[in-house]
Amino acid sequence: MFKYAVGVLVNAVTVFGMLIIMPLGLRLIDGTGVVRRWWPGFALAGAVSLWLPRGGWAVALAAVYALWTVVLAGCAVRRLAVRRSLRPAEIAVLWAMAAPSVAGTSLVAERAGYRMMGFELEILSLTVAHFHFAGFAAALIAGLVCAAERGGALADIGALTVPIGTGIVLIGYFVDNRVELIGAVVLSAGLWIVGWLLWTRAIRLAAVTLVVTMALALSWAVGEAFGVPHLSIEWMAATHGVANAFGFALSALMAWRAQP
Repeated sequence: MFKYAVGVLVNAVTVFGMLIIMPLGLRLIDGTGVVRRWWPGFALAGAVSLWLPRGGWAVALAAVYALWTVVLAGCAVRRLAVRRSLRPAEIAVLWAMAAPSVAGTSLVAERAGYRMMGFELEILSLTVAHFHFAGFAAALIAGLVCAAERGGALADIGALTVPIGTGIVLIGYFVDNRVELIGAVVLSAGLWIVGWLLWTRAIRLAAVTLVVTMALALSWAVGEAFGVPHLSIEWMAATHGVANAFGFALSALMAWRAQP
């Protein structure tokens, strides 16, 4: 029963990411006007797909959403071609724009009941959620903070380590739990830096949330790598996942939009 309830919770958090976090974040990225305007319709298709039984209709709706995440990734390519910048803040924003395509692809596979690259369907479901929050929201916030700090060394490190850490975690899925642990260390360090910079800007809830949630992430990664006791993946979704969605992503994006 608990596992089923957590599955429902993960779906709800993912829908929140699609319908609320993504539009909030896209408003803060230049050059995404068309994608942003049409996002709610495509995201609604993805959201509905999560609540349908696996099969044709769910896959079709998931594919509609996945298509729009690929369009967003294409905007990242265009942005790179126009700006020709690989400053840390820019790298973080480009990663944020590309990351939802991983979520979209995973959603299609999970709704089809296909164990893409051998991953369990539960892991694919968590990947969909993860790449809306760690992939998109966290990287975007890191990039925005870095740009606001005008290239300070600490902000540059935060902006780089968030996408790098997320990427290493993804590689760890294929390679080894200890590689995933390295990614978790890099990502946690980056987000703690971002958290400190948010704290200095009086965005306190998001900053405090990161202290707790990334400590949980490290604990889980250590447990997986070395076989020591740690929270189950269900409890991680219910604690780390929910807190990051609301305490970090939502509060940070809303506070950033409210800043003069």
